[in-house]
Amino acid sequence: MRSPVPEYLASVLRDCRQLDGGTVTEGNPELASADPDTFAVALATVGGSLHGAGDTDVAFSIQSIAKAVAYALAIEDNGIETVLEAVDVEPSGDSFNEISLEATTGRPRNPLINAGALAVHSMIRGHGSEERAGRMTDLLSRMAGRELSVDRAVYEAELESDDRNTAIAHLLKSVGHLGAEPADVVDGYARQCAVTVTCNDLARIAAVMANGGKDPNTGEQVLDPAVDRHVLAVMATCGMYDGSGSWLATVGIPAKSGVAGAIIGVLPGQVGIAVVSPKLNEHGNSVRGVAVFERLSRDLGLHMMHVAPSGESAIRSMTEAEDVTTVELQGDLRFAGAEAVTARLIGSVSEGNCTRVDFSEVRAIDGAARRLLREALRVLENEGHQVVVEDPDGFMTSPDRSEAAGENHVPVGQR
Repeated sequence: MRSPVPEYLASVLRDCRQLDGGTVTEGNPELASADPDTFAVALATVGGSLHGAGDTDVAFSIQSIAKAVAYALAIEDNGIETVLEAVDVEPSGDSFNEISLEATTGRPRNPLINAGALAVHSMIRGHGSEERAGRMTDLLSRMAGRELSVDRAVYEAELESDDRNTAIAHLLKSVGHLGAEPADVVDGYARQCAVTVTCNDLARIAAVMANGGKDPNTGEQVLDPAVDRHVLAVMATCGMYDGSGSWLATVGIPAKSGVAGAIIGVLPGQVGIAVVSPKLNEHGNSVRGVAVFERLSRDLGLHMMHVAPSGESAIRSMTEAEDVTTVELQGDLRFAGAEAVTARLIGSVSEGNCTRVDFSEVRAIDGAARRLLREALRVLENEGHQVVVEDPDGFMTSPDRSEAAGENHVPVGQR
């Protein structure tokens, strides 16, 4: 049995591909040569599943998405109080490359605009730019689950077009908020931005952050949980630059964008999401990427202000007896829990077995979880498996709010 999630993601790409606004960034010739038709989405859960659609293995540079991870590394190297003395955490209301410093202290407004990111990079421990950037690349590699590297051509092009960052670095030094020489910091920052990733890599990185800093696949605690939580809070308010307020209201997922056209989103306890499409809007954020996130947030109930008890593990028990596989569910089922159930069904259903799914101990189920489980059970039946559902409270037969309202989008199994 195959998961229905990739098919749904592909349908979202099809719907959002018609958006053709925005422009590819022109500041870096390497980035300016990107294929504007590149388009991908990947979703990695805290349970270790990875789903994607589109150009998920196309390589590009991480750019400003690295700022969030660099901020975490600087905090782990120096402690939160020391970093806060150098960089504030307030939304700037300005574009990413504005010189946005506090009038009284000279601190950059937050670590996710360029001024703050340069100050943060200078606080990463290391003897010179190569060592600082090397530690960043190593951390990103651990989070992505594979070895990453710096794209030399992108790095050199970054340096050639970095006059503004160089000016900002000199200004930061003049007010006492730069921990190394300006040229060295700008060099290391350019290397950090030039790390090559794919959409799948970014989804895995985001999933580590969604899982409290722990790799869902290996169990390694990559980031300190308290540091991870702090970084996500800053991403929620500052990660989309001067579009952050609108993003938080409409999408409601802590996020970070980059001028190569990628966006990562981190929904704590549930999923990490990545989208790439090179054409940017006036805020420097991917036009199609924003649209995809808006769609996923709406369809899957991922807005962080959509509060519901997470409950216990979705699967109470899973047993096999006399050619019957029985899956007992429990608690409050949302998208991540339903996806975990689907993943277990995919890996555990035996040829010819009857599958019995028991909802007796389920307390509540949201629309996204209901639609995903309906589709999973439908796929099982279409593949010739006998499916028996015990649903005394009628969770699987209740209409979704979107169905009752007559909305025409069906997030799972859409044709």
